[in-house]
Amino acid sequence: MQDIINSLSTYGYIILFLYSFGGGFFALVAAGILSYAGKMDITTSIIVAFIANFIGDSVLFYVARYNKSVVMPYIEKHKRKLALSTVLMRKYGDKIIFFQKFLYGFKTLVPIAIGLTKYDFKKFTVYNLFSALVWALVFGLGSFYSGKYLLELVKFLKNHMWLTPVLMFLLLGGVWLYMEKATKKRS
Repeated sequence: MQDIINSLSTYGYIILFLYSFGGGFFALVAAGILSYAGKMDITTSIIVAFIANFIGDSVLFYVARYNKSVVMPYIEKHKRKLALSTVLMRKYGDKIIFFQKFLYGFKTLVPIAIGLTKYDFKKFTVYNLFSALVWALVFGLGSFYSGKYLLELVKFLKNHMWLTPVLMFLLLGGVWLYMEKATKKRS
């Protein structure tokens, strides 16, 4: 058991970096809980998640801007969601760069949508830097300071195993339904 804890402490930051590169909400929350439990360091976790999240969105923007032919096959199935991201960008402007960090399902699409426009890369970088920092602080510190309650929730779910798939189904189903409704063609 001690070997698993040591491995998690050692490789947890690598896992956090890789997961935060493409989103990272759950990994950052897990790192916050592990930091509360004394298995990881919260400051290091926040810094790792911040850097990875910033780099991830910057790479998505850059690839969409300068390698559209590489990106287009991957987003072929998500044209309506990409269009919604573009509409949100027009409606909310620069604020969408901040809010996309907190909107599950838009994390990867918004930087791609912005990259496909003529939006200034330097301006995107500044907003992305700020929003990645706020995102890492909110979820990192939030999960760290609520670690006691989150660990109790994990114990409760461990004792009621049937509830976990139901909650996951409801969460993912709700996101899916919202995305379907938001991207549905209006007649």
